[in-house]
Amino acid sequence: MVGRGMTALAAVVAVAGIWLASASAQDIPVQRRGKGTVAAGVTPMNTALAEAYVNNPQLNAQRAATRAVDENVAIALGGYRPRVSANTSVTQSYLENLSRIGPTNHCNPTPDARNCGSVGATTYSIVGTQTLFNGFQTGNRTRQAESQVFAARETLRSTEQTVLLNAATAYMNLLRDGALLDLQRNNVTVLEATLRQTRDRFNVGEVTRTDVAQAESRLAAGRSSLLTAESNYVTSRAVYRQVIGVEPGRLTTAMPVDRFFGRTLAAALARARTEHPSITTAAYNIDAAAYQVKIAEGALYPVATLQGSANKTQGSTTNLGTAQSFSAAVTAQLTVPLYQGGGEYATIRQAKETLGQRRLDLDTARDQVQQAVTQAWGQLEAAKAQIEATQAQVAAAEIALNGVSEEARVGQRTTLDVLNAQQDLVNARAALVTAQRDRVVASYTVLAAVGSLSPQILGIGVPNYDPIVHYHQVRDNWIGVRTPDGR
Repeated sequence: MVGRGMTALAAVVAVAGIWLASASAQDIPVQRRGKGTVAAGVTPMNTALAEAYVNNPQLNAQRAATRAVDENVAIALGGYRPRVSANTSVTQSYLENLSRIGPTNHCNPTPDARNCGSVGATTYSIVGTQTLFNGFQTGNRTRQAESQVFAARETLRSTEQTVLLNAATAYMNLLRDGALLDLQRNNVTVLEATLRQTRDRFNVGEVTRTDVAQAESRLAAGRSSLLTAESNYVTSRAVYRQVIGVEPGRLTTAMPVDRFFGRTLAAALARARTEHPSITTAAYNIDAAAYQVKIAEGALYPVATLQGSANKTQGSTTNLGTAQSFSAAVTAQLTVPLYQGGGEYATIRQAKETLGQRRLDLDTARDQVQQAVTQAWGQLEAAKAQIEATQAQVAAAEIALNGVSEEARVGQRTTLDVLNAQQDLVNARAALVTAQRDRVVASYTVLAAVGSLSPQILGIGVPNYDPIVHYHQVRDNWIGVRTPDGR
């Protein structure tokens, strides 16, 4: 009975299978949007990535931040445009004039005339000012704002990579934990059958109470592992919902993305040095800091402005006899700074130090990218080797379980030996599931470290968010407070 029970046990474990287990990670099929038919309720990896690209709040927040930076160009361009203001005022006052009309003598005791009354004046004015020259500050501010826009786009690209990598990781974690949960459930089912068989044999005197206790202990451990697997699965579902924005459907197997980056570490590093958004962001930050130096130096240049004004006044607050007055003027003004307390010189020195810092930040970014690519590449190579090792471990554990079961049937092995062999097979299959997950996630990590993890390269079939569209919508706007999306 023990032999037949253990053989059945091995068969159940072998049939249970694991979603991620296969002969090779490269052989795992993948379903793409628009290719083939996807069953209802099934969520392939590309679908999950597309949903994260559209729904993730972190990514949408960064898009809003990028749109806000676009407005810096319009703000800077405002320095080229005139400034016009209109003013009106109403004044009510009381006037009293005393006028002398002749010499004072005893014949003319009141030689003065009094003129008094309440008067009002309404003034309308319009003033326009145009900056003619301000030390090239407007042009440098515009170019600085454009550099900031380019940097914001690269920051957005970095956020896209982070979100897509998190989505791929969440997908594979949920897939792994679902497979491990199924494995632990099957293991508990087999251990329960083993305990029943062991108790039956104990009742007929074929085994001792020790054998029953060993089966009970192993079942309790299996149930504990099952509870842990259920907890991990619930956690992974919650993370999936947070990152991707929707509840998961039935997940399918996914393939690595090795084909999207170089075959060698040297090729991956060369690509990362030119494409990674951290490096390009640091380069644009250098440009912005260089323009800030020029803006600060502009404070030492003269400023030329042209101002035109027109004023019309109904009534007068100074003359009872004035009914209306009008005046217009055009003024050209040149201001030459001689000494302003020394603050402008400190600002220039400060901007130069910031420029030096940004250049060092670029070196730091390059070193960090190189380290990240090298580390990710090493993890990928280790994951590939781990798959081969765990596949061999599973095959050996299956053979060992079958052999121990047959030996136990003829009395050469104990129940504990069979339970140990069963546990070894469960552990080996769990290790294979984890290795398959690590293999896929490591490939996405390398692609992100290279700087090429994008919906265009992955081909996930989602409309691309193009920040250039918004930039051109707002760059040359002279008036208006509504955003292009109507807010």
